[in-house]
Amino acid sequence: MTSAHIQTQAADYRPLAEAMRPRNLEEFVGQSHLIGPGSALREALVGGYVHSMVLWGPPGTGKTTLARMVAHYCDARFQVLSAVTAGVKDVREVVAQAKALPGKLVLFVDEVHRFNKAQQDGFLPHVEDGTLVLIGATTENPAFELNNALLSRLRVYVLKALAREDLQSLLERVLSDCDRGLGRLNLTLSDYGRDCLLDAADGDARRLLNFLEIGSQFATATDDGHELTDRVLPEVIGTPLRRFDKGGDLFYDQISALHKSMRGTDPDAVLYWFARMIDGGCDPRYIIRRAIRMASEDIGNADPRALSLTLDAAQTYERLGSPEGELAIAQALVYLACAPKSNAVYKGLNAALQVAQETGTQEVPLHLRNAPTRLAKELGHGEKYRYAHDEPQGYAQGETYLPDTLQGQRFYYPVDRGLEIKIREKLERLRGRSQQTNNDDD
Repeated sequence: MTSAHIQTQAADYRPLAEAMRPRNLEEFVGQSHLIGPGSALREALVGGYVHSMVLWGPPGTGKTTLARMVAHYCDARFQVLSAVTAGVKDVREVVAQAKALPGKLVLFVDEVHRFNKAQQDGFLPHVEDGTLVLIGATTENPAFELNNALLSRLRVYVLKALAREDLQSLLERVLSDCDRGLGRLNLTLSDYGRDCLLDAADGDARRLLNFLEIGSQFATATDDGHELTDRVLPEVIGTPLRRFDKGGDLFYDQISALHKSMRGTDPDAVLYWFARMIDGGCDPRYIIRRAIRMASEDIGNADPRALSLTLDAAQTYERLGSPEGELAIAQALVYLACAPKSNAVYKGLNAALQVAQETGTQEVPLHLRNAPTRLAKELGHGEKYRYAHDEPQGYAQGETYLPDTLQGQRFYYPVDRGLEIKIREKLERLRGRSQQTNNDDD
């Protein structure tokens, strides 16, 4: 026999991730900021004090385990609902049981963000009067996904992806545990194999345990036990994707990091976050659309070529697809990162929009109005308009173009970077000439 299949009866089988679930705080891996010595949550658990909460964090970080520990340390019954399959009727049944049976009830709601407003509101009176202790688990930002009324009654705890040393500790424990883990197989693997598993786990304890369970079935029997060879690791790991969570917090955190790296003129960081998003399965079209926005918002007229080059990259990607077209996107992103920065147009547009909203419908000055008919001309539309192309240097010195009540209003302030240096100097020169003309008229 050349493989180390774990011999179990079907009725007794438990996935390795379930078998290795921590039974107490000492066995819990990671999250030291929440349950480390002296932490508020740890003190509450040890003291038997329980309160409703939301556990927010990526998959495989211990949300379900921590909820079970709350019930264990507080000597409470533990019941699980999945927001994916449960409805208001299920919530009512749980509440009825909580009222009928003695003792505390900890209700764990997985994927709590999947509940709609009505379902979330159903918890309010029962959390408030202590009928049940609600523990919700979510991978999404609770501030966006939960009702304010419910959120105000819950304490939010943020769980982090497991650090490499935490995963290393878990790996060693599984390999040495003869009761619940793989210790009875005396399973060995190379340093390279350990690194591969830790890398592929990507901060997710459940993923690491799943890899180890699959790996135990591919292990080769040896004189001393079993060996998980480097050769079979690709079959064990497959093609794991990095944490990305399209449409969730991690998605927006990463595009935010890319945008801010570009704005901060760090092309290396831009390339890293671009690679992270591509590696996680992001559609490159989304990134290039954001880059087009960046070209106008953060570079603008400091380097107008940025917008053109980014649009060219979008077109190139549509023609070549992945992975060849991704190089054009990377080229555009690096150009944006290295280009001079200006948000003058972005700020100017926002300021103009605010003034337009605050001042209502301002009349268009007569000399700027269109005059396509005799009546319009008789009403003075377009009268006294000065055609700039007929003026010296193509500039109608002293002419005005804003509504009368907004004369002198400024929205666009070119920065002292890139092409906007020249733009600023030109505008200052022309405005100075117009001011001189107005002074002479006075």
